[in-house]
Amino acid sequence: MGRHIRVSGAVLAALLLAAATGCSGPGSPGGGDPKASASEGPSSTAAPKAPNSPGDDARPAGGDVLPGMVSAAVARTQLAALKVAPAGTMSGYSRDKFTHWAQQGNKCDTREVVLKRDGTDVTQDAECKAVSGNWKSLYDGVAVTEAGKMDIDHMVPLAEGWRSGAAGWDSARRKAFANDLTHPQLLAVTAASNRSKGDQSPDLWQPPDRASWCQYGRAWTTVKSAYGLTVTEPEKKMLTTMLDTCAS
Repeated sequence: MGRHIRVSGAVLAALLLAAATGCSGPGSPGGGDPKASASEGPSSTAAPKAPNSPGDDARPAGGDVLPGMVSAAVARTQLAALKVAPAGTMSGYSRDKFTHWAQQGNKCDTREVVLKRDGTDVTQDAECKAVSGNWKSLYDGVAVTEAGKMDIDHMVPLAEGWRSGAAGWDSARRKAFANDLTHPQLLAVTAASNRSKGDQSPDLWQPPDRASWCQYGRAWTTVKSAYGLTVTEPEKKMLTTMLDTCAS
């Protein structure tokens, strides 16, 4: 005859409670169904995304379409502090010396990151290429729905950077300048407006949509300030005119 084991009421209650709620196991820390836990999404302890990663959809604040923008007052202070000097030569220049577009992770390069950031309702294929979306070009105010009709413009063109100080940089700094997602250096605009601008400075080319001059002047000044680039006298004068179109 088997032995009878007497179990106390407290122990029996504990056993019944454990059976009803499920026990923690090696595959499911904290208890519950390990498959269900995996489907609930990342935990609060997951590592944060790196700034400017392809999955970061943060947008500029305050009505600006570019990241890293400063107020008109700050831009005026930056402009006053820039060194004024004649434009340098193009001797030795090549776009290949400014590596672009750099890979940003998840198969996305800098161009695709900017297209996603600057557009609305942008969808991308498995290779991170924009296949549809809506964009409004800052320079000419044109609305576009085809990614192929958008260029990614360098606010301060690579050649202009070369003439104003980048000729003396190393390759790493030139690559950073050409792929800068933090300062207002890159933006999606119509191919027509980008090619009209070329590598010209503000005294030689201004956005046809005058309503964009405030943002353009602040962005150009901020980029030149961030990289310690020089300005010419005519360039500084036109930037002052552009900043004067700002409301404050």
